[in-house]
Amino acid sequence: MVDRRYEDQRMKKRTLAGNVAIGFVLMTFVLIAVAFSTPSWLVSDYRITGARLDRFGLWTHCFRSLPDPVDVNQRRFFVGCRWIYDPFTTGYDQIKGFLVPPFLVATQFFFTICFIGALLSAILTLLYFLCCGPDMKQYVTLIKLNAWILLVGGLAGGIAVIVFACCANRSHWMPGHDNNFFGWSFALGCIGTVAALVASTLFFVEGYVQDSKRKQLKDSQMRFEMEHDKI
Repeated sequence: MVDRRYEDQRMKKRTLAGNVAIGFVLMTFVLIAVAFSTPSWLVSDYRITGARLDRFGLWTHCFRSLPDPVDVNQRRFFVGCRWIYDPFTTGYDQIKGFLVPPFLVATQFFFTICFIGALLSAILTLLYFLCCGPDMKQYVTLIKLNAWILLVGGLAGGIAVIVFACCANRSHWMPGHDNNFFGWSFALGCIGTVAALVASTLFFVEGYVQDSKRKQLKDSQMRFEMEHDKI
């Protein structure tokens, strides 16, 4: 009887990997969400007074004085921050191909997958932390599903930041590329991606341990029943 109580208590506990994974999921969601929504992936050196670019994000671009690349006479300049799909600024839709080249579309696509993965993982982690326990039938499935979602999100985020890092500051795109550098939003995206992969690894470990505990408990119950039948 004592052994069974000990086994039951041990089954009800999350492992250290599971507890640490909760913290990494929280970190992942906050970092990815902030990086996803802020316009500081590529920024200009603030000390350069004549810089045309101010800062650049996935969805919002801020310019100090960007000449219209379509207007050869350069009579139109874009100033201030705008959503890339802004339908109200005259001529802005005409330079959409310049503002959103194929590599940026790829970055947006993969980082959106990363953001959705972080959001789904945050929801599953709340279920894991608040609502579910080892005695529930689908507990291990929940952990492994969370691990796979984090893995896919982390890999997608990794592709996004690598593509952006390789293509965003080349000379053929944004003006003043010598004075531009990757901003804090990009850095948060990189850190959030790594945190997602770490959380995924921890949840895979947690799922393996909980699965092993469940098998051990099942074996222990079978032995107890066999001993009870003998008596």
